[in-house]
Amino acid sequence: MTRVAALSSLPVLRRRLLAALAVLGLSFAASAQQPSAPAAPAQNTLTRAAASVGVKRCLPAITRLAGLNVQGSRAHDVLLDWDRQRPDAGPVFSLIGLEYPNAGMAASITAVPDAAAGTCTVAAERITVAPFTCASIAESELPGYQMTRLLPVYAVYTDPKEPGSSVSLIDSPPGCLIIRRFVEYNWKDPAATAAPPARR
Repeated sequence: MTRVAALSSLPVLRRRLLAALAVLGLSFAASAQQPSAPAAPAQNTLTRAAASVGVKRCLPAITRLAGLNVQGSRAHDVLLDWDRQRPDAGPVFSLIGLEYPNAGMAASITAVPDAAAGTCTVAAERITVAPFTCASIAESELPGYQMTRLLPVYAVYTDPKEPGSSVSLIDSPPGCLIIRRFVEYNWKDPAATAAPPARR
């Protein structure tokens, strides 16, 4: 993680992650599915799990990220790791498995609180497999992105307009492994920062 971008409001978090998920999050999973009835809204299991173990400071960010990731899924469940001695002061790591009518995918959400600054660093990854070549995905879905080739089978795409976000395409014939990553530093809960000062 080398780029630092301040997250000043929750709508910005929502806008950026929606942009990150929209390009490759659900589009390729949907393309491999037959038409089906809309999935019922999935409950946010990660928020409930994090709250139940005592996570508070980064819970609003976790809630937003988890809600965007489980949106449209038929079912999901979560693997959670946290600091048992300091649940609200230590990092939270989660892996979410998501079920769709004819596809499955995974999402990872990490939140690290900074008590001194009153902020959180958050990271989210959405991992999917598309039944297309990585080259065709890059050509059709990522025009204008800058490509960095790390391995013969591994390329990373970034958009200067979306700092902190990246798309990794890994050749895995006959398809492509897609990892959409989003990182944000110094996030503050706007509900807390916007609270009016107490009257004396």
